[in-house]
Amino acid sequence: MENKNNVTVFIFMGLSQNENIEILCFVLFLFCYIAIWVGNLLIIISITCSPLMNQPMYFFLNCLSLSDLCYTSTVTPKLMADLLAERKTISYSNCMTQLFTTHLFGGVEIFILTGMAYDRYVAICKPLHYTVIMSKERCHAIITACCTGALIHSASQFLLTIFLPFCGPNEIDHYFCDVYPLLKLACTDTDRIGLLVVVNSGLIALVTFVILMVSYFLILYTLRAYPAESRSKALSTCSSHVTVVVLFFVPILFIYIRPATTFPEDKVFALFYTIIAPMFNPLIYTLRNMEMKNAVKKMWYHHLFWGGK
Repeated sequence: MENKNNVTVFIFMGLSQNENIEILCFVLFLFCYIAIWVGNLLIIISITCSPLMNQPMYFFLNCLSLSDLCYTSTVTPKLMADLLAERKTISYSNCMTQLFTTHLFGGVEIFILTGMAYDRYVAICKPLHYTVIMSKERCHAIITACCTGALIHSASQFLLTIFLPFCGPNEIDHYFCDVYPLLKLACTDTDRIGLLVVVNSGLIALVTFVILMVSYFLILYTLRAYPAESRSKALSTCSSHVTVVVLFFVPILFIYIRPATTFPEDKVFALFYTIIAPMFNPLIYTLRNMEMKNAVKKMWYHHLFWGGK
């Protein structure tokens, strides 16, 4: 591979060439990153240390919060460092590592959201069989399947890119290493590879999004027969899930469902699924969920102010 590859370092073009805008973005993303860590750790600790951990929905939410932390940490720290740097560089090996980990944890996120939708579908549409269908073994099997599917997806994206020859230029018009910007720099015909990327990333995202929307449509259809109080509670839970799904999937579909081309707007849309959605997840799931709010209050009030007594 070395004889084909003359590039050892890539240079990010970043979000802006204006120094003042970069400083403003740094402050904004620092706040976002702190909020992501505080919010998701709050959820993880509150669920893990409460009986909610035994409920499938909160088990999945716990896994989603963990994947949020891993996913955003593949991009955000490097982005913030580059916003303060005069020269935004990344080595070839680190670029490939970032590509692999971003798609790995992004894939985990997508599949966990699907698992959560399945859990809500069973809870609302098949309530009498819920405890049997969503057993602890089934929940662990779903998470294992999520991680396996994400690994296969990420490995295929990685293999499509790792053998590409890069002869120069080495400037990536983005703020992290992704497949489409790298295909643009490869000194070979990438039409077939671009098509495979669309099938891999775009089609997976589209099919998953359609499955999620169909499941929530079936849930809403079933809710018509529920009493008003139960319907309100179920709608609150599902609406929070749908909000997360839309925030996460719409920008992904915009970028990956089209042929292998890049637009300046891609960087802005990528912010939604790399930083903004992981930041809003804790807010959406806690503020719209009474059980989660009660668990957080009970956990932190009891242990912080009363020393666990």
